[in-house]
Amino acid sequence: LRVFLGRIRAWQEFMRKGQAALSPEAEVGLFGELLVLQEILDTGKDVEDTLNEWIGPLRDGIQDFHIGTGAIEVKSTLAVTGFPAKIGSLEQLDDSSRAPLFVGAMRLRTSDTGRSLPTLVNTLRARIRTELPGSQVFDERLVAVGYLDMHAAMYTRLFEPVQSRFILVGQEFPRFIMGGAKAGMVSARYEIDLDKASGEDSLPGEVLKRLKVN
Repeated sequence: LRVFLGRIRAWQEFMRKGQAALSPEAEVGLFGELLVLQEILDTGKDVEDTLNEWIGPLRDGIQDFHIGTGAIEVKSTLAVTGFPAKIGSLEQLDDSSRAPLFVGAMRLRTSDTGRSLPTLVNTLRARIRTELPGSQVFDERLVAVGYLDMHAAMYTRLFEPVQSRFILVGQEFPRFIMGGAKAGMVSARYEIDLDKASGEDSLPGEVLKRLKVN
């Protein structure tokens, strides 16, 4: 029943978002999320738990991973200078309900020696099927985010990670949140430069410890 309901939710998200292939921006975004997923798994964290904690595809405007007591929101860019990051809501960088909150900043570049999105998907898919036989959660999340194998030939760009940072969202981090908004403000979308954001950097293993996982 859980597997069936998971598939239903994934297809509901997919149908709500549209049946077209991912936009170039969404392609970069998903690649970055999968890199973070890979980095988390590389720490030795339980595969099933990690997949269930990857909720970004199922929730618009909320963090991508809900882990332990906190969360990780992933932002990715191809920018050479600066790190523009679009924030989709007042809740996205709000740590009042889940703390600590980290932003996973994935800087990428296109390269002839990089990997395409389908290559990264298949690498993770093979790993997950080996470590967690029979699980459909990964494929359900891909469907929910709008990734279908039938579109794989359209994703021809090859990406290479340049920099991976996990930044703690604290009091000095640039953000608008509901608790700090003026009376009457009910929603907001804005953009920040993560290269100029104040915050402590941590490695993936340290992030998980802070999230009270390890």
